[in-house]
Amino acid sequence: MIGIKDIAKIAGVSVSTVSNVLNGRKNVGKATRERILQICAEQGYHPNIMGKNLKTGRKNTIVFNFSEFDRYFYLKIINGVHDYLKDNDYDLIICTDKSSKNFMRSSFASGAITLDRKLSDDFLKSVSGKNFPIILMDRVIDTEYTKSVIVDNYTVMCELVQALVNKGFKRFGFIGGPDYTLDNKERFAGFEDTLKKNNIPFDYKYYFHGNYREESGYQAVKIFILSHSLPEVLVCANDDMAFGAIRALEENNIRVPQDISVTGFDDGDLAEMVGLTTVSIPRYESGYLAAKELLEMIGGAVNAGPFKFSAKINWRGTVR
Repeated sequence: MIGIKDIAKIAGVSVSTVSNVLNGRKNVGKATRERILQICAEQGYHPNIMGKNLKTGRKNTIVFNFSEFDRYFYLKIINGVHDYLKDNDYDLIICTDKSSKNFMRSSFASGAITLDRKLSDDFLKSVSGKNFPIILMDRVIDTEYTKSVIVDNYTVMCELVQALVNKGFKRFGFIGGPDYTLDNKERFAGFEDTLKKNNIPFDYKYYFHGNYREESGYQAVKIFILSHSLPEVLVCANDDMAFGAIRALEENNIRVPQDISVTGFDDGDLAEMVGLTTVSIPRYESGYLAAKELLEMIGGAVNAGPFKFSAKINWRGTVR
């Protein structure tokens, strides 16, 4: 099993630096801290919190789990979670994939924050309880001991599409994520409802189901091009698919935004670098809020329903 020395070697830092990061000390720079946390997540490393719990009789430990490594925003969420827990004397365990279920139990931790689509609703219902509340960041489950902290996808998508309509666009395309995800359902609902409100018909030949990865956006646009029919504006359900779409357009000498406008959803560092018009989600803040809501539930607070946080539109050069 990988240990703290291995993490230090991979990160190119001292063991004490890794220890300082894992113990929430503030004497490590932000970039170094983020790199160490990312390596811990990728390597499935967690400190010996169980032994600490047995010694103290306390379980001041929170589990955070997620399902993919290639989504940049996870690190921002983890930083938000980490900072709130550190200020409240809680330890954080980060896990993913098959290891997630192993730590989802009250004998190990006080609660969990999950962004892992591979964990079923039934499983989460079965392990949640008074002594193990769970914060959900990718879905809504109506139970007493789970609470959702999610972005208000619908409202901001309505705002984005209405602004595009006001700019004069009438022929829209949409590249969505997997149908079963709450994010995609809400984003497409906002897109579709706003077009209906403005009496603009949506031709479903301009709808492509992606998987939130760049390659699916790239393939979607290649199919659009082969059909010799492009929309005036292409609304993508996340930035990665928008990047893929833009790459395919550029390869075929189709100019953005002169020939077609493109929007995304997420707003990471790369979106700003390439000038992508997109929806900006406060990822750090969402992690901080998720940790805050979880500790309140651990303290006995009643689930008052989903907490939806707002997002904003950043207009840049991919919309004319």
